[in-house]
Formats: sequence, C-alpha cells, structure tokens
Amino acid sequence: MNNQKQQKPTLSGQRFKTRKRDEKERFDPTQFQDCIIQGLNETGSDLEAVAKFLDASGAKLDYRRYAETLFDILVAGGMLAPGGTLADDVIRTDVCVFSAQEDLETMQAFAQVFNKLIRRYKYLEKGFEEEVKKLLLFLKGFSESERNKLAMLTGILLANGNLSASILNSLYNENLVKEGVSAAFAVKLFKSWINEKDINAVAGSLRKVNMDNRLMELFPANKQSLEHFTKYFTDAGLKELSEYVRNQQTIGARKELQKELQEMMSRGEPLKEISAYVKDEMKKSNASEQTVIGILWTSVMSCVEWNKKEELVTEQAIKHLKQYSPLLAAFTTQGQSELTLLLKIQEYCYDNIHFMKSFQKIVVLFYKAEVLSEEPILKWYKDAHLAKGKSVFLEQMKKFVEWLKNAEEESESETEEGD
Repeated sequence: MNNQKQQKPTLSGQRFKTRKRDEKERFDPTQFQDCIIQGLNETGSDLEAVAKFLDASGAKLDYRRYAETLFDILVAGGMLAPGGTLADDVIRTDVCVFSAQEDLETMQAFAQVFNKLIRRYKYLEKGFEEEVKKLLLFLKGFSESERNKLAMLTGILLANGNLSASILNSLYNENLVKEGVSAAFAVKLFKSWINEKDINAVAGSLRKVNMDNRLMELFPANKQSLEHFTKYFTDAGLKELSEYVRNQQTIGARKELQKELQEMMSRGEPLKEISAYVKDEMKKSNASEQTVIGILWTSVMSCVEWNKKEELVTEQAIKHLKQYSPLLAAFTTQGQSELTLLLKIQEYCYDNIHFMKSFQKIVVLFYKAEVLSEEPILKWYKDAHLAKGKSVFLEQMKKFVEWLKNAEEESESETEEGD
C-alpha cells in the first residue's frame, strides 16, 4: 500500500511583474497639458496644421480623460482656474482663441478646428458642451476682447450644429445678468449666429430647447420689458432679433387672451365684463382692433359643442352668435376690423364643412345686429374675399349684395332730394 501522499496539481508558469504603464494612472492633467501646449507651439498659427496635430495626438493622448484641459488650452491657452483666470505659473500657448485676431474670419477658422476634432473623436461632444457652459459662467473673468471672441465662436458653433442652444442657460446666471455681461455677450453671439444662418434657423434652434420665450431674461427683472429689449438689440444692429421677440410676445399674449376669453365665456360671465377685460388687454399689449376681433371670433366659436348635422348647425350658430353680437360689435368700429371679421367667417365656414351653407345667414345676422356694415360687405364681395370656397360664398351672397346696392342707391337719391 502506497502511503505516500498524492500531490495536488498546481498551476505553474512564469510570473510577470506588472509594468508601471499598465497600472491605473492617477489623474494628472499637467503632463497632458505640457504635451498639447508643446505640440501647439510647434505647429504655430497655421490652423490646418493645428487640426492635423490634434487629430494625430488623439491616438496617443487620453482625450476622453482630459477633455476639459484640452478645451481650456484651445480656448484660453492653458488650464483655467475657477473663475476663468490663468494661473501665473501655468505654461501657456498663444495658439488659442483668446490670443487670436478678433474678427469673424479667424473665429470661423477656429470653429473648423473644433468641428474636425469633435467629428474625429465623437466622445468629445458632451465634454465640449460642458466646457462651453463653464466658459460662459466664467465670462466676468475674461477681458472684453476675449468675451467678444468667445461670443463669435459660440455663435458659429451653434450655427454649425456643434452645440445645442441649451448652453445659453449659463447666460441666465444672476451675476452675469445683473452686470450686463449676458446681454452684451448675447449681442455678439447672435450677430455671428444670424450671419452664418438666418433668424428662422436661430428661432428653430431656440424653440427646440424651449429657449424661445426666455430671451428677456438676459436683462435684470426691472428691465425685462419688450420696449427695453427691442431698443437694446435694435440699437446693437439686431433688428430681426427684436422683431422675432416682439412677435413671440404678441403670439404669447394672444394665446393667453384667447384662453382667458374661452374660460370667461364658458363661465357665462356678462358681456360687459368680457368687453372691459378685452379693452384692458388691448391697451396692455398695444394690440390692434383687427387682431382682437380675430381672437374674439375664434373664442366665440370655440366655446360651444357644434351639431354635426348641417341642417341643424346653422340654427344653432345663429342663436349662439346673436347672443355674442353686442360683444363683437364693440370691436368692429373700423372698416378694416369688419373686413377682418368677414374673412375670419369665410375661413371658418370653409374649414368646417358643415358650416358651408351658414355663411350668408351669419353675415346677414351681423348686418342686422350692426356688427357689420354695407361698405365692408360690398368690398369683400367685390375684391377682398379669400380664394377659399369663394364661388360658393359669392353665390350665397349674391341676392343680399344686390339688395344692399339697391338700398344704398335709394339712400343716395333720398339724400339728393332732401338737398
């Protein structure tokens, strides 16, 4: 019997020492900074060469880990301390945005450098957006010239789609707004953005991130008025931006007015109170009577559930509109307002097919209730009507228009006899 203990099998093999470079490196942006700055200084001011250097360096250097340091250097020439200052002992390079010429052409060339870099290393996108948000918060730490260059560059990058308009949130920082830094920066930014695209493209980008109604916040609370915004940006050469914000305010005010009107009508509030409210809102928003009559018509027609049967809806409409005729009459004191209302009625009857046969009856009702008068009706019939369903509506109105013309002629002859 073999008493000798059987040896268990063991794993054997050569043991390697872990190489230093295989160990997890500690976060040390200084060495990374030195490599980037040395490379940039060697390329000089040739931005094509800079782009090639950055492209090649991404294979050797850890861009993912040191993205903030990389972008600090490309914008400011070195690593930024909190607040946006460059420490005295930090090495720096002049191959950066802040040391470049302060003109649009140079900033467009720098935008291309960033564009190529981010397209080559897609993972830098998020880091770049975070960097720009940080830089905007640091604006007070930069010189006026540096702010101007950054504003132009940011506008171009927004136009190119390298940045989302959500980065503008940083401009609503209380201190930047209070000291007027945000508004001044926005002027340069929007100028370069609109120069690259147009106001419609800018509006679309702002709308996408719900920023289209927040531009007034670039000013302190005591200056957040349409008049102040319009004057500031128009004087700065951005009339199209002023007009865009004015339109946004008008659209917003109209929506609010319509919403409130529909609620007042559904609550059955007296017409006098509704009329007083509308007049007050007209003064506040400086809205024209033509604008208001359009909103009133929409509100009146929206506050009721209409019958789907064509033969019954006309009777329902006449009864409903008779009730609101005094309210509509209060806001058709001008011929142009009457014509606007006629066009709104035509459009509504065309768009809602079961109202097609109601048009003439509605117009006659409004004529009898003194909401509409002869002249605008005759003008509408002659040449001011819309193309929508015109043959149907003109045929409906033919006899009534003839009657109006005869009544007008009789009135004129009576006047002449009286003279």
